[in-house]
Amino acid sequence: MDFMSRLEMVLSLLLLLSVGINVVLFIYSRNVTARLTMIADEIGDLRQAATSFASHVRSVYELEMFYGDQTLQALMDHAVAFRDYMDEFDYVYLIDEQEQDENEETQEEV
Repeated sequence: MDFMSRLEMVLSLLLLLSVGINVVLFIYSRNVTARLTMIADEIGDLRQAATSFASHVRSVYELEMFYGDQTLQALMDHAVAFRDYMDEFDYVYLIDEQEQDENEETQEEV
């Protein structure tokens, strides 16, 4: 074999290897993105449930029968603290919403 045919064979193998690696990385990144989107949705549902629970405890606490009850007050404070803790995860939504807005703008331009 001469030099050019060996070079062509090596370059062809490198090209196939590169394409294979790119395909694997593409599939992996799609799977990771799908998982992260699912996690973000679940965190959103959890945050909504915590907010709903806090407002429900507040409405029960404000009833005449239970007004001033220390146990309900502690439960309400705990629910509000949990909701505030969940607010720390807002960066997930902000990043996700920014990406969705950018994708919508890109699709509108096309």
